[in-house]
Amino acid sequence: MSQQLIPPFDRDTAQKKVKLAQALWNRQTPEKVVLAYTEDSIWRNRDQFLAGHDEIKLFLTKKWQRETRYKLRKELFAFTENKIAVQFWYEYYDEEKKSWFRCYGLEDWTFAEDGRMRKRQMSGNDVQIKETERWFDDDFTDEQVDSVNITEKHW
Repeated sequence: MSQQLIPPFDRDTAQKKVKLAQALWNRQTPEKVVLAYTEDSIWRNRDQFLAGHDEIKLFLTKKWQRETRYKLRKELFAFTENKIAVQFWYEYYDEEKKSWFRCYGLEDWTFAEDGRMRKRQMSGNDVQIKETERWFDDDFTDEQVDSVNITEKHW
């Protein structure tokens, strides 16, 4: 992709930014994910407050140790010049609870001039599901994740 995804965003660049984030998070590599954020990035993830690359990387490492078989879908909800709101769903197997979950949530992103995220706020609700109720198979590509028909009741 030759187009730089930096503010100010339009619908096309905001949509591309969302799908790039989806692909990055689905790889579950904290060392790479953290590079999409400014060094002083601040996060609120549910009830946790984080700041900077070290805290973010530690958070993601612990998250993906507990939330295995993780698969995420993000959709553009709204945008302005340097902000993007996202609706998302992700499924995971909780290694501590030995059960499947689907998280329904919203994120609010604010970007620096260089296109990296400087603020991320996430609110999400986990719903326990049966393995047979999963939408996203372990081997799904991002294109397959995007093709799953998520009905209005889940939006």
